[in-house]
Amino acid sequence: MSFSQNEELAKEYFDRGEFQKALISYEKLYEEKKGNINYFIKIVEIHQQLENLDIAEKMLIEMFSKSKNPQHLVDLGYNYHLKHQQEKAEEYYNQALLKIEENPVYGYYVAYRFETHALIDLAATAYERSMELRPEANYYLQLAWIYGEQAKIEKMFTSYVDFVEKNNSYVNQAKRSFSEYISENSDDENNGILRKVLLKKIQEQPNILWNQLLSWLYVQQRDYAKAFAQEKAIYKREQESLRGVIDLAQLTLEKDMPEISADILMYLIETAIDIETIVDSHKNLLELQTKHATKDDYKDIDQKYSNVISEFENNSEIVDIKVGYAHFKAFYLNNPEEAISYLKTALEGGYNRFQLAKIKLELGDILVFQEKFNEALIYYSQIQASLKNSTISQEARFRVAKTSYYKGDFKWAESQLKILKASTSQLIANDALDLKLLISDNKFEDSTQTALKLYAKADLYAYQNKTNEAIALLDKILEEHKTETIVDQALYKQGKLFEGKKDYLKAEANYKAIIDNYKEGILADDAYYALAELYVNVLNKPEEAQTLYEQIIFNHADSIFFVEARKKFRALRGDVIN
Repeated sequence: MSFSQNEELAKEYFDRGEFQKALISYEKLYEEKKGNINYFIKIVEIHQQLENLDIAEKMLIEMFSKSKNPQHLVDLGYNYHLKHQQEKAEEYYNQALLKIEENPVYGYYVAYRFETHALIDLAATAYERSMELRPEANYYLQLAWIYGEQAKIEKMFTSYVDFVEKNNSYVNQAKRSFSEYISENSDDENNGILRKVLLKKIQEQPNILWNQLLSWLYVQQRDYAKAFAQEKAIYKREQESLRGVIDLAQLTLEKDMPEISADILMYLIETAIDIETIVDSHKNLLELQTKHATKDDYKDIDQKYSNVISEFENNSEIVDIKVGYAHFKAFYLNNPEEAISYLKTALEGGYNRFQLAKIKLELGDILVFQEKFNEALIYYSQIQASLKNSTISQEARFRVAKTSYYKGDFKWAESQLKILKASTSQLIANDALDLKLLISDNKFEDSTQTALKLYAKADLYAYQNKTNEAIALLDKILEEHKTETIVDQALYKQGKLFEGKKDYLKAEANYKAIIDNYKEGILADDAYYALAELYVNVLNKPEEAQTLYEQIIFNHADSIFFVEARKKFRALRGDVIN
């Protein structure tokens, strides 16, 4: 047996509590490698486990007399602690600490042995004194962990910050550690302490690292305006990259925070030098304004699209805005013919294959909107042929499947979806799986597939912004197909449509119906989460929401909502972090 295998076996014996076997194995290993202090320490630990405390004491005294390393004094003290001779234990602990005064290099060894024996107060003293005597020593990370255990939060945050100052590459590790102690509540005491530590650093030792960490803290608290102020300060000092501002804009768009998103996007438009960032910010701003507009605002938005496109007409980066403009014309101004004409003209603009694919994808979408399915399929197929295996090609394949589903050609749709389950894009793969499950779970319900066809038609109506017609068709399914498997899907889809119309009580009733009657179905966790969000964000029923999040945590651990549900449950429960 090799040396490494012997070592693994010894460890295995120790971990299983087979200490006699572990002792024999480690003594053999130590005999072969006398200089290996880890084997020696393990042998001492085994003797302590076997209550051979006199043997352990003798070994430690002999080792200290040879090496003079005070870590053995710590272990000797701990051995007296096991003998219930506390005064003698403390005498050796103090001796170990005094040895640091003689030679500060021993500080780490002493502190580490204190840590090993869970004597964290003494470990902190050893680390602190070592760093006082040797300013070049860096035990900030070890101290941060200890301070956390001691609930000395300000000292802990300060140690992490001091560590990151000397080791910039560990900033993400520091953020992970901070996350364990702060919450989304800006009034949380720990949040205030971290904010104070970082602001003090900014004043005493200006460094954009502190601004970046402060921005990160504000993001955790959802104080996006304050995070934006920090990102602007960073850019003002560095003038290098707007990456932080761009990332914050994207985050606020995802979180649906329209006011701060608009402010950030306007800043990017006014500040950025590169055309790509400026044009992309215009696009995001126009889409944001459209999302939150009323019909009375559409004329103004139409003019804004026209103005931006005129300004950047000769730049290839304008493709995305042109596609967005066509989408706006078709889906909001209800003028699909004009949108199609506009995109067909754009196809002649000398763009590259990927840009042409974006135009064709939108063309297909608008043709589906018009229920010109066959023509739409031609454009989607062209994308697949010209850009095989690309993400946009996979997106086009999904559109083929969705169009076939709208047409009632479930067999062809399913064949396309099977391929997409292995898509490199997780979003496409998830969407493909959801649609495949919908079809496969319901296609054999009856020979005519009536309910599935009605559902597909309702889905198309929703896509066409015909919300009332979609709701009415889903009502028909719920009335005429009560015993079929598609009912929970119809309830959930209708609930989402009710939410879109701000008919929140009807949405609540639908989600409750799924929870009451389809608790074992695949949409149970979706319904729990949707209803919880409704209670938190609209209906002001936080206690009921907490119960629903709890259902996901305990009964749906594989749910895509699990992480968010756990976080929101803890926030509603008012957990004190660490």
